[in-house]
Formats: sequence, C-alpha cells, structure tokens
Amino acid sequence: MPRLSAQRLNGNYETPVRMATHQELSNFLEGVERRAFKHAVYMVRNEESALDIVQDAMIKLSEKYGDKPAAELPLLFQRILQNTVLDFFRREKVRNNWVTLFSNIGPNNQEDENFDLLESFQSEEGSEAAESTEQKLEREQVLNLIDEEIKKLPTRQREAFLMRYWEDMDVAETAIAMGCSEGSVKTHCSRATHALAASLKAKGIQL
Repeated sequence: MPRLSAQRLNGNYETPVRMATHQELSNFLEGVERRAFKHAVYMVRNEESALDIVQDAMIKLSEKYGDKPAAELPLLFQRILQNTVLDFFRREKVRNNWVTLFSNIGPNNQEDENFDLLESFQSEEGSEAAESTEQKLEREQVLNLIDEEIKKLPTRQREAFLMRYWEDMDVAETAIAMGCSEGSVKTHCSRATHALAASLKAKGIQL
C-alpha cells in the first residue's frame, strides 16, 4: 500500500502527498544504475572506484531519502552522486599526500607518542602534477602498500589514523567519535604512523 504523508495545518490536513513505495525505489535504482556508473567512470576514470561511488550513492538515497515522493528521486540521486564524486576526489587528494606525510617522520620523533604528522606536514602543492609517469607509478605502488598495511593495524590505531588522515577530522573531533581523550588520539595516531613507516622500511621503501 502506498505510503502517505500529511501535515496538520490550522486544525486541517493538507492534501496527502504519495511517497515512493519500496518497489518504486527499487525500480528507480535499477533503472538509474547503469547511467550513473557510466557517469562516474567518465568522472573518475576508474571502473572499480566508479562502482563504489554509485553503490555508496544508492545506499545514501535509500537510507536518507527513501520516503520521498517518487518524482523527487532523480534530482535527489543526481545531487548525492555528484557529492559522492567530489568526496572521492577530496579523499584521493588526501591519500596522495600520504607519501609526503610519511617522509616527515625522522629520527627525532621516532619515540614520541604525541607526534602528529599533520602538525609537521610540509605540503608539496603542485609536486604531483610535475611527476613523471614512472614517478606516478612508484607513488601509486607505495600508496597501495600503505593501504594494505593500514588493514593490519590494531583496530583503535586504524580508526584514529583514518579519521585524522583520511576523513580529515581534527584531534578533538576524532576524540569525540572514538570516545576517548585527545591525548589517546595522538598516541594511537603516532603508533599507527610509526608502525606503517616501519613496515614500509622493512619492504625496502625509504620516503
């Protein structure tokens, strides 16, 4: 049975607006998926990333706007898809800075559990664009290794690292999200970054 939404106004009910049924939502997502995937591939130039983006956008639409009228779904989905693509590019920019971030770990802070990479980070704006094809390939290989090593971190270290250096949350925001002190966040992040740097060094990678 179609869902109805009505708001009481001055003692009377407005004309009910019919919300999308579960089947209508499913039909819409099924019909838009292929077009959305082609659009995402065109934007990010990577089929695997495009698939993740589309699936993420579809989930967001279902969870946050599944009770909207069917006629509003196309515009809502397009906005969500565009925002998800922009978020992808933001995160990729952050991820591409990881190589430079780890190069800031020196002998003077190896034992400092309050060491914060972002506080010592020296941005290299424009350096990526100037890289040769070989250098870009090497950077991507290092980033893939970092991705794999992040998965091996203890849970709390991994959470802190991703919130700080992936979600771009500050120390206070991360502490609230993790339910711990700001000092604990810094300790988790420091241990995570030093563990990752050690893992890369063990693989013969010096940044």
